[in-house]
Amino acid sequence: MSGTVRVDHAVTSGTFSLDGETFDVDNNVWVVGDDTECVVIDAPHSVEDIMAVVAGRDVKAIVCTHAHDDHVRVAPELSERTGAPVLLHPDDEPLWRLTHGDRSWDGVLTDGQVIEVAGTELTVIHTPGHAPGAVCLYSGDLGCVFTGDTLFNGGPGATGRSYSDLPTLEASIRARLFALPADTVVHTGHGDDTTIGAERAALGDG
Repeated sequence: MSGTVRVDHAVTSGTFSLDGETFDVDNNVWVVGDDTECVVIDAPHSVEDIMAVVAGRDVKAIVCTHAHDDHVRVAPELSERTGAPVLLHPDDEPLWRLTHGDRSWDGVLTDGQVIEVAGTELTVIHTPGHAPGAVCLYSGDLGCVFTGDTLFNGGPGATGRSYSDLPTLEASIRARLFALPADTVVHTGHGDDTTIGAERAALGDG
C-alpha cells in the first residue's frame, strides 16, 4: 500500500434525463484509494473530469450507486480507459438499458458485498427506493457512507419518477442507513455532505 487511504472529490456538470424530461445537474465524483490504487464511485458526465481525480492511479472498480443516466453515462468509456470493471446492482437493469441499450455492465453488486481497495473495505448496502437497485457504500475505517441519490443533505432522494417509490426509500434509509453511527459522514451524489445523525434528526428519528 502506498500512502494513507483517502477520499478525493470533484464536481462535474451535465444533464439528467428520465420520463421525457431533461435537467441540468451537478454531480459529485468520489474516488476512494491511496497513492497507487482507487475505486471510482459513479461515472457522471465527463471521463476527463473523473480521470483528473484518479490522477494516474490503478482503478480497481467503477461502482455505480444506481443506473440513472447522470451516474452511469460515461461508465463504459471510463472502463475502456482504465480497464476497471463496472459494477451495478442487477435490480437497476431497466434503468441501465435506457442509457446503454444492449451493452451490459461487468459485475454484480449484492447486499453485504465487500469491495477492498488500498487496505480498506467498502461494504455494499442495498437501499432501494430512489431506484430499485440503488446501493450505498459504507466505510467504517473512514467513518463515511457514499449514498448516491438515496440520502442527501436535507433528506431522502427524489422519488417522483419511474422505478422510484418514497415509502420504499424511507424504509431503506431508516433500516439500513440510520443503523450506522450518528457521526458517519454522508457523501452524497449531489450537493453537500451531511451526517447520519443530522438526517436522522431531520426525519424525526433522532
